[in-house]
Amino acid sequence: MKSYYLISLGCPKNLVDSHGIATLLQRAGYDSAAVPEEADLLIVNTCGFIASAREESRAVLRELTAAKRPGQKLVAAGCYSQRCPHELAKDVPGIDGLIGTRRWMDILDLVARLDAQDERPDAPQPAYHVPPVPTVGQDARGVIRAAAQGASAYLKVSDGCRGSCAFCAIPLIKGPAVSRRPEAILTDARHLANSGVQEIILIGQDTTDYGYDLSTEVSLAWLLGQLVEEVPDVPWIRLMYAYPGRISQRLIEAMAQYPQVLPYVDLPLQHADPDILRRMRRPANVDRVRETIRNLREAMPGIAIRTTFLVGYPGETEEAFQALLGFVREVRFDRLGVFTYSREEGTPAAELQDDVPVDVKEARRQRLLEVQQFISLEKNQALVGETLEVLIEGQDQGLSAGRSYRDAPEVDGLVLIQQELPVGEIVEVRVVAALEYDLIAEKPSSPEIAAVCDP
Repeated sequence: MKSYYLISLGCPKNLVDSHGIATLLQRAGYDSAAVPEEADLLIVNTCGFIASAREESRAVLRELTAAKRPGQKLVAAGCYSQRCPHELAKDVPGIDGLIGTRRWMDILDLVARLDAQDERPDAPQPAYHVPPVPTVGQDARGVIRAAAQGASAYLKVSDGCRGSCAFCAIPLIKGPAVSRRPEAILTDARHLANSGVQEIILIGQDTTDYGYDLSTEVSLAWLLGQLVEEVPDVPWIRLMYAYPGRISQRLIEAMAQYPQVLPYVDLPLQHADPDILRRMRRPANVDRVRETIRNLREAMPGIAIRTTFLVGYPGETEEAFQALLGFVREVRFDRLGVFTYSREEGTPAAELQDDVPVDVKEARRQRLLEVQQFISLEKNQALVGETLEVLIEGQDQGLSAGRSYRDAPEVDGLVLIQQELPVGEIVEVRVVAALEYDLIAEKPSSPEIAAVCDP
């Protein structure tokens, strides 16, 4: 039996595609190898979003190439392969095949070509399967478009993006937005529920754009209603990757109506200075953003709002950056990520002069994180004495770690409990201390635990 070894880099959307690739290979008789040395087929599902992600992809591919034994095949898949296939093949000699993110479902066709090359030494190397025409959103028959990690699972509702953000290469990589058919999403959700998943996380390049290409009746708010009926036993449904201009009042009402839908939203805003937002080709009405956040908080008191900002964008003055700092202090987000701008070839922003020095970009990133660190600590301290439901994800040496509704996997904080609790279950705990990003808790019925930090 042949075997494969797959490494998935980048975001959860890539992870879902990796799961689809693995499913197709297993159906074709491939077994999953524990280490690269044991595999006949090596696959790296690359990320090509920004320069640092591309460098990580190249580094992983080079490491595998250096250790590749005779007869092994190495495939570069995903975003980097889609965006710059010839550049990647030149930078990493030894890649046998490349397949883009738009046609991951053709992995078996590519593997067949690689096998045929053994019979034809004169065949072109490497083999490319990177069609320029977008075909995102097409599901492989019977392949679940979800990826489970423990008791949580990412469920993809759409692919591609029809946004026009000047700095973003995603439309170049993924193509225009395509919504998955509702019945396919619900089928996948049932599968996840039957497998015992406790949390379904809805993802797409822009989940709030779901349904625009299907009918006037289909939307993310409508889909939430269908999901809670279809999988009533899944306690948590979480939304990620929302677009500020597309959070409708109907969506807010749906989130507030269904107890399964967590009071959590990931709302990347990128900036708060109107001039910078216009240069970014993003929604520049900051007052409307304030209104949206106010409506979310009124409908769901205690809602956790996560956002991300991009600092050092071309033309960002100290005054513009101060406007961003002031906005963060005013709105007081629960979670916040910060990135520095990097020029991406082929995007509209690449035509602008990158006039903010690298050291200034990094200094601004640190200043913004320091402001958020103080806000995050205050918000966590306000939770001391409160009771939260926590999904337990791991335990070791008398300590358990999990996430509350306020915490998405990998990007947010943790709740630490000084007691070993069942992994994969949602338990009720009482918060006893707060760190900048994490909480310390105990089970209400357990004895008082010794303080492990200053509250």
